[in-house]
Amino acid sequence: MLKRFPAKVTAAADLEAHQLAGLQWTVRHAFNNSPFYRERLTAAGVTPDGIRSLADLRRLPLVEASDLAADYPFSLRAAPFEELVRIHASSGTTGKRKILCYTRKDIDDWQTMFARCYELAGLTRQDRVQIAVGYGLWTAGIGFQQACERFGALAVPVGPGNLEMQITFLQDLQSTVFCCTASMGLLLAEEVHRLGLRDTLNLQKIIMGAERSSPAMLAAMREYLGVEEIYDITGLTEVYGPGTGLSCAASSGIHYWADYFILELLDPLTLEPVAPGEIGEMVYTTLGKEGAPLIRYRSRDLTRLMEGECPCGCFLPRHDRLLGRSDDVVIFRGVNIYPGQVDEALHRVEGIGSEYQVLFDHHADGRDYMLVRVEQAKDGGVRQDQEITRQVVSGIKHTLLVSCSVELVEYGTLPRSERKTKRIFDNRKYE
Repeated sequence: MLKRFPAKVTAAADLEAHQLAGLQWTVRHAFNNSPFYRERLTAAGVTPDGIRSLADLRRLPLVEASDLAADYPFSLRAAPFEELVRIHASSGTTGKRKILCYTRKDIDDWQTMFARCYELAGLTRQDRVQIAVGYGLWTAGIGFQQACERFGALAVPVGPGNLEMQITFLQDLQSTVFCCTASMGLLLAEEVHRLGLRDTLNLQKIIMGAERSSPAMLAAMREYLGVEEIYDITGLTEVYGPGTGLSCAASSGIHYWADYFILELLDPLTLEPVAPGEIGEMVYTTLGKEGAPLIRYRSRDLTRLMEGECPCGCFLPRHDRLLGRSDDVVIFRGVNIYPGQVDEALHRVEGIGSEYQVLFDHHADGRDYMLVRVEQAKDGGVRQDQEITRQVVSGIKHTLLVSCSVELVEYGTLPRSERKTKRIFDNRKYE
């Protein structure tokens, strides 16, 4: 497994020693070259010589997105400008974008990690990879493209949107792999189905990221596009970009590249580690990143760690698919509701489509309510609306332990987007 882009260690037993060496290097590099980190580490009473085991990771201060805005634009920079070759940016929390710096080594490491994703997905040099994600300051487009070229497949860098052009290239170039957001994949699938063009395509795999996807969305893509395999890719700009992990053919979680970073899962309220199988916030520490190293960076993304060996044969560790964000969690009648849990509940209901919305608001008397708006399936058969509504209510109650109202709407009624589709709306206001 992973023969072309193997892990830096040969077995899981060697990973701890590798991570400790990387942690020691990162702390020393950040302390010596970043005023931000030197100040933070000194305030926490930590020096590079004090890192002697992975347990010392808990002594290091946490870093948040707001820290990147505090000393904008080069708050985490830990390499001289003459060694930097690129910047990327993502959205900021205070109006300023988060700026991340890259050295040549950082770019090479990122390409290696991402190329490993293509290998894990079973691509070959005969594949034609159509890239339908954003280019520019974002890490998405250029990340997918450069890793594709590093891997050795044919890159087709179309960019996002423009369904007509996407379909034309899929037909004319017979692209075999389509890279997109989940929302874009659904849009494409529905348009191909509407036009009756499935048999004109040679699409075999979809690699998608940037947002969660529901089982209903995946089912629609498989049926309407005729794809055999769909993979979920992870990553964020602060940790290089997309390509830090991928779901495997065994569909038993997402392998993440623990030879390039340490992943902690912490309770977002107590900031204490959660047990394997429990939901926690993903916190990253890079092991060799030069331009803008990360030490215990809170991503706000939520998932679970998965134990045991994966049937696919890859020994690198796994986490579950992303369940939402800790800053997007909705508290309703004392229950924490994550978007991924809504996906799980609706997946069990027959006769509904892939799109939904969940709205939280107040009744006239001030009581909170939860409304789940779901589309009927495109070919929903003869199932009665009353039975579908009952199953949605029952599924939400069983999964989330709260009661809701349900509104069924016609297929295609709810909005679609080629980027990220917003599905959770909390309209409650409090004095």
